[in-house]
Parts: sequence; C-alpha cells; structure tokens
Amino acid sequence: MQPKAHAKSPAEPAAVGVAALSAHSAAVPGESQPPSRPLLMVDIDGVISLFAGPGGAWSGGSSEGSLHSIEGIPHFLSATAAAHLLDLQQVFELVWASGWEEKAEEHLPRLLGLPRELPYLRFERSVGRTNAHWKLEAIEAFATDRPLAWLDDALNDACHEWALTRAAPTLLVQTDPHRGLTERESELLRKWALTLATA
Repeated sequence: MQPKAHAKSPAEPAAVGVAALSAHSAAVPGESQPPSRPLLMVDIDGVISLFAGPGGAWSGGSSEGSLHSIEGIPHFLSATAAAHLLDLQQVFELVWASGWEEKAEEHLPRLLGLPRELPYLRFERSVGRTNAHWKLEAIEAFATDRPLAWLDDALNDACHEWALTRAAPTLLVQTDPHRGLTERESELLRKWALTLATA
C-alpha cells in the first residue's frame, strides 16, 4: 500500500514485479458457470484511496469519504467511489487488481460497505524481464479470453498496447488519483458494459 501524504505521478507504478495469480479460491478461473458479465479490474490507490493534493488536502472537495489509518498509513477512502462500485457490480464482475492484494478484503468491506469475498490478484515483487506494466501478467492470467475493463490511476503505454492486442473487448479507464472513481468514469464503464450486453 502506498502512503497518501503526497501525490504520485500517474505513470509511476506502485510496485515493480512479475505478476502471479492469487491463491485466493475465488480468483481461479473456470470453476463456475460461464459468466455473463465482463470483468472489472479495480485498482485501489488513486481509485478508492485518494492521494493528497497541494497542502496535504484530500479529494479537493470532489468526493465524500473519511480518513483512516490502515497499518499505520493514512488513507482517505472515498465513499463516492465505493457507491459507484456498488452500482457497477450490477453489470461487472469486480476483481481487485491492486498491491493491496488480500488487504482489500480485510479493510474495504468493513470501512466502505463494499462486497466481501471479491477475487483479487497477487503480484510477485521480483523484477521482471520486460518493461510492461507490473500488473499485466496477473490480469492476463486471470481474464484469459473474457471481456474486461481496467480501472487504474497509473496506466501506461504498455497497458494500452496490451489492450489493443486482446481478442476480447477491453476498455482502459484512468482516474485522477486526487479524485478517484467519479460519475464520469462510472458512466463510461456502465455504458460500455451495457453495449457488450446488447451486442
């Protein structure tokens, strides 16, 4: 998890490593009936946990939320983002794609009322052999050939190049880490998912 006392460049990854699929039982593809909803890969830092702006203020007044100390690190958790995720769950299958890994399950349902037992991805922290975004390998392994949207504050060129090469429909949505998931991104995601459902 990243400290929120200062802003992070959108291009800076929160960690570096070769990604691996989580051992979490819900994160094993192929064990359930064929899903009808696309996946929504959800980052946490810069999407739900907002970054401080100039002067150390959180959210710029654009999001409702509350400040929490999680493992000794201050996090401003956006209730606005949480409400949008609950709404998006109607049209997406949510998956945590964050360096928080299992910590998402430990803290976010309790603090924000988000769903329990969502699948999450696990990432190795060793340095990889490519320059691709550090989450790509785990996302690819989990998603296989399913349509997916990816919500993150730190998407880079490697992410966009990967999305263009996928056979399945893929949407990348980048957030402002100071504002997180807002109505703008939520509406974009919902419209895309509904377009897939009617295709």
